Amino acid sequence: MKITVIGSGYVGLVSGACLADLGNDVMCLDIDPRKIELLNNGGVPIYEPGLDDVIKRNIAAGRLRFTTDIAESVTHGLVQMIAVGTPSDEDGSADLQYVIAAARSIARHMSEYKVIVDKSTVPVGTADKVKQAMQEELDQRGINPGFSMVSNPEFLKEGAAIDDFNRPDRIVIGAEDEAAIKIMREMYAPFQRNHERLMVMDIRSAELTKYAANAMLATRISFMNELANLAERVGADIEHVRKGIGSDLRIGYSFLYAGCGYGGSCFPKDVRALQRTSAEYGLPSKVLEAVEQVNNAQKYVLLQKITRRFGTDLKGKHFALWGLAFKPGTDDMREASSRVIMEGLWALGASVTAFDPAAMKETQHLYGERADLRYAVNAKDALHGADALIIVTEWKAFKSPDFSIIKARLKHPVIFDGRNLFEPADMKTLGFEYYGIGREG
Repeated sequence: MKITVIGSGYVGLVSGACLADLGNDVMCLDIDPRKIELLNNGGVPIYEPGLDDVIKRNIAAGRLRFTTDIAESVTHGLVQMIAVGTPSDEDGSADLQYVIAAARSIARHMSEYKVIVDKSTVPVGTADKVKQAMQEELDQRGINPGFSMVSNPEFLKEGAAIDDFNRPDRIVIGAEDEAAIKIMREMYAPFQRNHERLMVMDIRSAELTKYAANAMLATRISFMNELANLAERVGADIEHVRKGIGSDLRIGYSFLYAGCGYGGSCFPKDVRALQRTSAEYGLPSKVLEAVEQVNNAQKYVLLQKITRRFGTDLKGKHFALWGLAFKPGTDDMREASSRVIMEGLWALGASVTAFDPAAMKETQHLYGERADLRYAVNAKDALHGADALIIVTEWKAFKSPDFSIIKARLKHPVIFDGRNLFEPADMKTLGFEYYGIGREG
């Protein structure tokens, strides 16, 4: 099948490369010539484990191409998959200007039937806006080649996106005409051989499903963080509580880990956008408001623990920080807890030496060179002369460190663990002051 993917960002690149890997003829369009030049030269503009190999393999096989030529891309694909960004607007709503611009570009150049697939995360009703924008362009041209609208939201986790695409829990298809449904079934047929994964529904339900999924996961995280704060007050251990409630099959263990808040490009944006959609329809979204408020506050919990231990005047204090990305497996620092913590420490006069296995370049892009920030070459290097170690991201490389080296290099044997990587009793035996989340008693 000939497929065009519009937008060569995270979702577009992963979707395009994986669809090509299934044998499809895929063309990825982006209006950024530097990005397309990088991709055509074998580079990858984002960090995602395994993606570079998939891209190189399919470029070599002739199944994957990259272009800035809109007319060429529209001519190429029967399926036109829109995978452009939908950033938060000032009021929290999703900014649809890039989605609508992509739709208009398709309509200006198409001369035959197309299936327009919305892969971007968009609010309910976006398909109607896309359809209207395209029809306006076609009416101006005085042609009517016909097109079908499909909502096909992505459910990719950063750091595991290739596996998520190739082994999906479900494939949601929002479509309302049989021709489009038939084409989408054909495109996703390789995933259907083991068992039925396709869920066909109306377009608005598909649009809402994506926001609902992310909002539910964010809700679980904020709920556990709120419980963790309570656990500290009453002398309970949130890890014991997590296991106790997770063993209930109605609840399960996923997304029940207490920590220092969620971040990234999806959960914060999607929770806000769903609140905005509710407001537009005159409905309060009290649960989502609470989810966001709890998460925003949770990003300061480690900072509060640090100031309780070292005081609010941190001039002359220096901290080692392990983990900058919002989660392991990515270099994404959008709304990452590390940013709140570092900026809070700087405001109180402290300095930081930071290390992350993937996000060092992104950190340098965000903060550049400054006197109160040093970039470590590895995790051990970050420890030299620090008053304490702060752990913000649960990278595997941080889970089994040499504690004797940590103790020897720190000025004080103090660890602030924002992801509960270690057992408090073990840390006490090793001679550390250990501050986790919901585990202090």
